[in-house]
Amino acid sequence: MPSSSTSVAPLGEGGELTRKLTWLAAFRVGVTTLLLIFLGVRRALVPSELTTADQLAFAVIGVVYVMTLVYAVALRRGIAGTRAAYVQVLGDVVLASSVVFLTGAGESPFTFVYSVAVVAAAILLYQRGALIAAVSSALAFASVVLAVQLQLGVDPLDSHVLPTGRLAFVLASNAIAQISIGMLAGYLSRQLAAAGGRLKAGQERIEQLVDVQNLILAAMPSGLLTCDANGRVTFLNAAGEAILGRISGDWGTDVEELLPGMRTIHAGVKRAELKVPTPAGERTLGLTVAPLDQTAGSTLVVFQDLSELRRAEEQLRTVDHLASLGKFSAQLAHEIRNPLASMRGAAQMLGDEAGGETRSARLSRILIREADRLHELVEDFLKFARPPPPKLETLDLGRLISEIVEMLKADPLARGVTLEVVSGPILGLGDPAQLQQVVINLVRNALAAVGPGGKVKVFAAERNGRPEIRVWDSAGRIPPSELTRIFEPFYSTRQGGTGLGLSTAHTIVRSHGGEISVRSNPGEGTEFVVALQSAPRATA
Repeated sequence: MPSSSTSVAPLGEGGELTRKLTWLAAFRVGVTTLLLIFLGVRRALVPSELTTADQLAFAVIGVVYVMTLVYAVALRRGIAGTRAAYVQVLGDVVLASSVVFLTGAGESPFTFVYSVAVVAAAILLYQRGALIAAVSSALAFASVVLAVQLQLGVDPLDSHVLPTGRLAFVLASNAIAQISIGMLAGYLSRQLAAAGGRLKAGQERIEQLVDVQNLILAAMPSGLLTCDANGRVTFLNAAGEAILGRISGDWGTDVEELLPGMRTIHAGVKRAELKVPTPAGERTLGLTVAPLDQTAGSTLVVFQDLSELRRAEEQLRTVDHLASLGKFSAQLAHEIRNPLASMRGAAQMLGDEAGGETRSARLSRILIREADRLHELVEDFLKFARPPPPKLETLDLGRLISEIVEMLKADPLARGVTLEVVSGPILGLGDPAQLQQVVINLVRNALAAVGPGGKVKVFAAERNGRPEIRVWDSAGRIPPSELTRIFEPFYSTRQGGTGLGLSTAHTIVRSHGGEISVRSNPGEGTEFVVALQSAPRATA
């Protein structure tokens, strides 16, 4: 069975060891500086000539500074292996021995420096290094004490020969202390390294999860928003910013600023819809609201932009409605046309027989005139119900609308109206005669809507790779409630209109494989957009 304990990786030759050696060098400089300060204070308090011990002490301090500089250069050049670590540990033991020798040998107050060297070895080299440093420290301390005891070399400061019993106690207690500290420090360093390894692995796992979460949030096509119990927005992903037309981070402080009416939707609602104003216009959003944290009262909102879907549904309903009405209109027109022709013929015969200006003749002319008007209406029904299939060809839409506008400038509806064309050579695919009928219908409706003093502009442009014809007027008089019904047959906002012009235009554009849409408000005017198929590349 695999062990459940976390193993410690062998000592590496990389950045972790370099970092430890750097801190050890800094610590060594600090300890040496403290020793220098101690000697300086002592010299200031007890002025005397420099003794040999003092000279050796200052020499040791200088050697430490030089060796630290050498270590720093080696670390700078990337020399930070296990051998370098052992060299520094043994150097620390030598440094500790020098300090102990110069400050009283067996009775030195600085014997704890050996323990510091052992702990440093445990941090660098774990249990093995700690034990080696502990044994080396015990041997080094014994050597220093015996050298003083036997009066070999220079006499240390404030030292004297120890009795045999005291000497044995000092050596034994120091050896036991150093080895005990080495074992404990090695164990603790190993446990600390294992805990650090688990912590690092957990941190890496968390970072991976955060990266995956960020990738998921960035790839989500739906908007995702979170807010606290007070309705303050705490997060909005990139898709949500794009849907709501917000700059990254510019969300506002209240969820009602982003999603007006959000507070009326309770958490746990699986599906709701809101109409939200955005810089790009009003959008219809489908929302799912869920509690994010029951105790904190925070909320998660996932939303999608349903504007295009609702617009497509409305277009499908309009097409279905027009198809049904077209079928009915075709049957009705067929049933009316033949009796109407008979009635007109009979009225004309009665008028010819009556002759002159008799009452019968006048009534006959009225019947004939009204019969002709009904005949034109029936023909309009038939054009709406059964338009002839378009004869598609490549044509210049800019030239087409220019000719139509030039012709309509003589129309009585154009008096006092500024009628402009904004276009270049835009190629599209369509039936010239049928498209001419569509543009004439739209432009004449715009002229009637603005009246004298108004403005009408006709554009031919290309958007998203599709050619478009746009007819704009400055009136903007179509209310929002009528925009969805404006293409219905027999529905007209203009007095005297049959309500078949826009229906026929809608049918023609759909038969071309295109789309027709409208937007209107008093501030921006009314604009009809006819999107057609692109011309083949070879022809273009």
